[in-house]
This record gives sequence, structure tokens and C-alpha cells, in this order.
Amino acid sequence: QFQLVESGGGLVQPGGSLRLSCASPGYNLGYYAMGWFRQAPGEQREEISCITQGARKTTYSDSVKGRFTISRDDDRDTVYLQMDNLRPEDSAIYYCAASVVDPSSCRQQDYWGLGTQVTVPS
Repeated sequence: QFQLVESGGGLVQPGGSLRLSCASPGYNLGYYAMGWFRQAPGEQREEISCITQGARKTTYSDSVKGRFTISRDDDRDTVYLQMDNLRPEDSAIYYCAASVVDPSSCRQQDYWGLGTQVTVPS
């Protein structure tokens, strides 16, 4: 069964860094566009970054541009989100999602992981 598993979340002080990973054991993520999303309490889920099939295109929301970096290692079937200079407003549950039907964008998400918590205290 296709599953996405996020890891790497935790508690980090402002200005610190974390690297999130998203893997799908036994499945080749290289065929898909992969996105990172986050949802804070009381807020809507937002797309923060996307990397298309073959890493042809990467996108970032304005809120994380210049601080976060998305990458993929298709040999390891893993997608990463390097998060630097973290701020309290980055606290949220972070989810990865796979866009299977259209791997040229993250407009439609077909599979979701369960999320990993990132907490940056104020």
C-alpha cells in the first residue's frame, strides 16, 4: 500500500534548523511531483514548497522563500525539506503529499502522509 512517511520534526529554538524527510518504502517517488504543506492550529493547510518530477521545477511560498529548500533523492525515494532560520510562526504540523496524476505541478495532491510536528517556541 502506498504510504508517505514524514520524519525529522521536533522542537527547535528560533534561528535553528531542521531537515524533514518524506519517504515511501517500496515505492518509487521519482515519478511524482512532491509537495510540503503545513497546518498550524486554527489555520488552513498551506502549500509551502513543491518539487516536480525530475526536479525540473521548485516553488516556495513567500513565507518560507529564502529560508527553506526542497530537494529530492530519487535513488532513495525520499524528498527533503531543509528549514533554516526557523521562526515561531513556522510552528505547525508538516505534511508531504504526492501528485501522481500530474507530476508537473503540486496543484492536485493524491496521497498524503500523516505529518510531523515542528515547534519553534517564542
